[in-house]
Amino acid sequence: MGFSAIFGACFKAEGQAAVPASKAKVVATKQSSYPWVSVSDLSNPISATLSEDLSVSLAGSNLYVFSLAEMKLITQGFSSSNFLGEGGFGPVHKGFIDDKLRLGLKAQTVAVKLLNLDGSQGHKEWLTEVVFLGQLRHSHLVKLIGYCCEEEHRLLVYEYLPRGSLENQLFRRYSVSLPWSTRMKIAAGAAKGLAFLHEAAKPVIYRDFKASNILLDSDYNAKLSDFGLAKDGPEGDDTHVSTRVMGTQGYAAPEYVMTGHLTSKSDVYSFGVVLLELLTGRRSVDKTRPAREQNLVEWARPMLLDTRKLGRIMDPKLEGQYSEMGAAKAAALAYQCLSHRPKNRPTMRQVVNILEPLQDFDDVPIAPFVYTVPADDMNNAAARDCGEPPRERKNHHRRHRHPLRSPTTSPPSNNKVVNSNNSRARNGSSSSSGSGSNSPTSCHNKTKAVHGR
Repeated sequence: MGFSAIFGACFKAEGQAAVPASKAKVVATKQSSYPWVSVSDLSNPISATLSEDLSVSLAGSNLYVFSLAEMKLITQGFSSSNFLGEGGFGPVHKGFIDDKLRLGLKAQTVAVKLLNLDGSQGHKEWLTEVVFLGQLRHSHLVKLIGYCCEEEHRLLVYEYLPRGSLENQLFRRYSVSLPWSTRMKIAAGAAKGLAFLHEAAKPVIYRDFKASNILLDSDYNAKLSDFGLAKDGPEGDDTHVSTRVMGTQGYAAPEYVMTGHLTSKSDVYSFGVVLLELLTGRRSVDKTRPAREQNLVEWARPMLLDTRKLGRIMDPKLEGQYSEMGAAKAAALAYQCLSHRPKNRPTMRQVVNILEPLQDFDDVPIAPFVYTVPADDMNNAAARDCGEPPRERKNHHRRHRHPLRSPTTSPPSNNKVVNSNNSRARNGSSSSSGSGSNSPTSCHNKTKAVHGR
């Protein structure tokens, strides 16, 4: 099947009339008889321009085809107040859709991704994402709701995931540290997404597995996003797919970088890198660190099987609150995934089976609860022990009504008395000869003891 046969609805040859945009508002309905649309057909480019939507090619996808006017409406004109971020594809804005926009639409918040025509990705990556996410449905893949293909504009509409990417949750400076069980939940969820792709009737190689492409819902369920670099896996007797090297530095498998040979084990290596990031709290590549620690895999992998050294590389943000047995198992798994020999790496199904139990390990140490007694309460406790009435707290609001003293003014005379009394106490002299617990000297010493705790 040729490129024009599959995507003819999105292009028109020179001399053909374009279908009016008003007619391009068809919702593709589920039809199981439709064959799988392979991205490999994108390798037959033709000279063409935009004419109509992809709904004919992806008739079984249930994708909505939106107009550019509708995209502006749901994002409030791509308002800066709705801006969520920007990646290699382009800017992402928050929006809202409901059945007032289109009959049958579920009322929900969405994320709208706009292709940057001057960015690192282009029309082919946009089509790739529409083709894959239009046909693949899984709880650990982000849901594509629809798209816009109007003139030169290319947009994608996804479900909105409120916790953003794993990259932000893990590396943002002021973010709350992810607990151990949550980290293992995210790892297991992402692994399930990859396993689904690798085990599909038409296997898919994700090719760009990294922390920024793992999105999290409100319950920290992981979902894979950004399928622009995904490839159809090898079929029949083929052992790999030959392609130009794409992806992100620090995550790509070494054999893929060297030869351009892509297999499902390439994804397994990338998963090992992300698992290592979850364990250590470090980025795959960090140029701000000392030279020997800048590449995470090269620095950390030799220590993963040594339980004594493992504790040194675990994320300090965890503050020791993690399962030692679970960490050892996860580290051993990361070590396998990062093997330089692809055949020695596990399958993603094996990875899932190892990770799932790690969420529930019960040997996580419980930190002690520490309560700090306020200074006023300590003073009052000491006063009660000495038979004195508790000191009244000063009203700090009234203090501001008093005129400020000049910095050059000498301290009040009562301070001198206190100081002289303190000096006498230090010299061992006292006006009281008693040595009982209620004597002034013993009260003074007890107060000092309270403050010295």
